[in-house]
Amino acid sequence: MKRRKFVKSAALLTSLSMMPDSMNASMLHFREKAKSSIKKSLGYGMIAGKYSLLDKFKMVKDIGFDGIEFNSPLEFPVSELIEAKEKTGIELPSTVNKDHWAKPLSHPNADVRQACIASVAQSLEETKMLGGDTVLVVPGVVNEHIPYEQAYNHALAAVRELIPKVEKTGVKIGLENVWGNFILSPIEARRFVDEINHPLIGWYFDIGNILRYGWPEHWIATLNKRIFKLHVKEFSRDIMNKKGLREGFQVELLEGDNNWPVIMRALNDIGYEGGWMTAEVDGGDKDRLKKISERMDRILSYVRIHSV
Repeated sequence: MKRRKFVKSAALLTSLSMMPDSMNASMLHFREKAKSSIKKSLGYGMIAGKYSLLDKFKMVKDIGFDGIEFNSPLEFPVSELIEAKEKTGIELPSTVNKDHWAKPLSHPNADVRQACIASVAQSLEETKMLGGDTVLVVPGVVNEHIPYEQAYNHALAAVRELIPKVEKTGVKIGLENVWGNFILSPIEARRFVDEINHPLIGWYFDIGNILRYGWPEHWIATLNKRIFKLHVKEFSRDIMNKKGLREGFQVELLEGDNNWPVIMRALNDIGYEGGWMTAEVDGGDKDRLKKISERMDRILSYVRIHSV
């Protein structure tokens, strides 16, 4: 264990041991409350192995996850997913639209934008049938062919065009911060959803993605109630600088630059109500997924401390 992490852990344990019994009892109360307030999910693509859909649901349940997030439009019949959900108790709280990269809402070609709008509309319908409440959508991409201001205006108009579908289904659109050279500050992210000004349009906040150019806790404080759901991953700026940009993601949860006690305090301070934290990291077999589940439990344990 690195010295900085050891000192932090030792100080925490010391402070807990010095608490009076009444405070310890209060801690236990908050522990149970926090345990049920944020559930753990993972992306379906993280589950390795040639198992049936139902067996994958059962395995995920056995190792401590509460939900699975699928890409949409779906590759499975809705009826099969609902059957697996009912037999295992695994929830399907959200989906990720899978067409927003190839056909971005910010594209200068109207036909491309309309194709993405139609795809997101289908995702909204499917998510409702699955009993979920949020569809993750990348709001836009900026590159040498798509100027920033043009992308902003096109994306804004496209999301507004989806509002009737959102209202019809009651399913939210969570816009995710990604490495698309677009919406690079929490102030701009807040402004974007405030210009749309609809209670079912907000942010699907990716904690790890921000570390390239900011700090998650700052974004959380600024976006506040606009955060609908959370993706969790790690990132190391040191590895990024030494080995390359995307190599920064090659680090386990709790071993990167996320300051989890501070991040979880920030979520507690805004009263995060999205109910879910979904892993978006390299998956694998049952043992690998169990380790991810256990590390997420450690992350969520910080809520218990900061709720006291």
